[in-house]
Amino acid sequence: MSDALICHRPACDAPLRLGGRGRIPQYCSTRCRVAAHRAARPPRELIELPRWARYANTSRRGRMSRRPITATGAAASSTNPATWATYAAVRDAKAGHGVGFMLGEGIGCIDLDKCLTNGRLESWAQAIVDRCPATYIEVSPSGTGLHIFGYLTPAPGRGQRAGVRIEVYSRDRFMTVTGRRWNGAPSTLADITELTATL
Repeated sequence: MSDALICHRPACDAPLRLGGRGRIPQYCSTRCRVAAHRAARPPRELIELPRWARYANTSRRGRMSRRPITATGAAASSTNPATWATYAAVRDAKAGHGVGFMLGEGIGCIDLDKCLTNGRLESWAQAIVDRCPATYIEVSPSGTGLHIFGYLTPAPGRGQRAGVRIEVYSRDRFMTVTGRRWNGAPSTLADITELTATL
């Protein structure tokens, strides 16, 4: 997958034009932006599992974090299935600011933090995406990161923060889900075990 500056709506692929202050938009027009957000939907493999929760944006020491909450706004936990729900239940709930998935049951995620600048993928992240099998990749809620979802054997989470921020999780972890696919990535999951072994 390339980082070519094209509209992020999968059915469009029109070139993007520089916006105000040199910013690169994600969509070529308001029509495409609205259509993309209406079509935003995570893969069926995630939707079918009752491992969903809402999240609330919180700020601690000047840093934004996203705390998992139930569909009614109570605290949720990545290790307590009683606080999870179906995708439909959390999608339609009003609490918090968005939805997320509790990793597990063989589904993991590679979190590439701060890898998008004005819609352009940083070279270190592009190298990872280029090695990625055909699996679901989405833009994070901030618009500056990518989440690579796929099948992954459960193992302790790990991270790399020397110059770049790469984290790998496969269990006991809450990941936000936007449904905003990156550059025409498929809406299905593939095995990302081999890829994570190289990170």
